[in-house]
Amino acid sequence: MEVFVNLTKNDTVVALDEKIVPGSLVFESLNPFPGYYHEFPTDASSMYIYLVLENQYPLEDILRATQCIEKEYDWNFDAGKAYISIGSTSLDAIRVRHLPSLDLVEKIQEAYGNQGIKFLMNKKLKGKLEAQVKIVKFLGLEELDEGVFQNAEDSTFAYVQIPKYLTPAAFTKVSMDVKYNWDGHEFDAACASFYKDGVLYEAVRIRSDKMSVDYLNSIKKLFADKIR
Repeated sequence: MEVFVNLTKNDTVVALDEKIVPGSLVFESLNPFPGYYHEFPTDASSMYIYLVLENQYPLEDILRATQCIEKEYDWNFDAGKAYISIGSTSLDAIRVRHLPSLDLVEKIQEAYGNQGIKFLMNKKLKGKLEAQVKIVKFLGLEELDEGVFQNAEDSTFAYVQIPKYLTPAAFTKVSMDVKYNWDGHEFDAACASFYKDGVLYEAVRIRSDKMSVDYLNSIKKLFADKIR
């Protein structure tokens, strides 16, 4: 099934100086999965890149531009809309991943520019920056069990349903309680929600390389126990 997903997480980012449109603001995620300690970006295909936008474009504009680029070029990358908060600074961005090479970043920026998408220019943010990122995108999910869903294209990502919405602060607290009481294989967790059959479901996005139905059901049950 295809669903509309919202994902909120904390990230550490740094601005890139090379292989981008000169003067534009582009971030690289230094630690996209902070709860998954041995997972660090080592090549372009595993990096998460944020192309900061000049304006707040509607999601359909980003999707339309992305589809036009995919038709015109033989590029294989994944794109989603992102909202970035760094202190009191709020930025809109396109989050891209699965790049075959960092050399493609500038070309992708130029291709979006040809579709009328403009990027933020001449704004400098230096050093390692702590950011809260919200990502919105369409995603294919496979339901493995009641309230347990796996990414149809990447089996290292899954979503487990939780009983109610959690604010960012509440999610952080519950996640810490879960980790303190978890003795299974490590995983990264992020706050999420998705629309399915006209209903908004609250969920936790799980990142792990040891997925199974029992594993995910155990995480789901522990989150539910800690939320109540």
